[in-house]
Amino acid sequence: MTAIQTGELPQVALLQKYRQDGAYTDCYFVDVPRPVSQAEFVEAFYTSNVFRIERAILSILASKPSTDRQAKQLATDETRTFAAWGVEDRTPNQLLLCDFLGRTRSWLMSVVDESGGSTKTRLYFGSAVVPNVDPASGRKSFGFGFHALMGFHRLYSRTLLRVACSRLLRSRDSK
Repeated sequence: MTAIQTGELPQVALLQKYRQDGAYTDCYFVDVPRPVSQAEFVEAFYTSNVFRIERAILSILASKPSTDRQAKQLATDETRTFAAWGVEDRTPNQLLLCDFLGRTRSWLMSVVDESGGSTKTRLYFGSAVVPNVDPASGRKSFGFGFHALMGFHRLYSRTLLRVACSRLLRSRDSK
């Protein structure tokens, strides 16, 4: 399997507005050697065993339960909410979610490439964290928790994308 890579946000990324406004943003991507629809990617991502753990935690700590069926509905644009997130924006090949507190964003994008005689799909996953703004000074800061969890966030982001990619490759092999 192709390694998960870190890169710049594509210019068309729905996360660009947050990067431009001073939020923390990141971008991870992987190439899959087959066509993958956006709906297929979103479903594989949010129904993975790794993400189910996050969903269980959110169910307990934030009273925001979710199911695989709801993840599929999110993937097929049949709902605007999923677990702790709401759909902020969507295009045919992108999904941007905002958490219920308005502090973080999750972004998924799939880009099919049919050049070179074979079809592959680049799958992107990224996040944005909006800084706190001090009302008196207007100064932006991310806080201790943000910095303390950054290493875990990077590892977790790569793991989520790797697991979704593996699921998509296995689903191709079982067809």
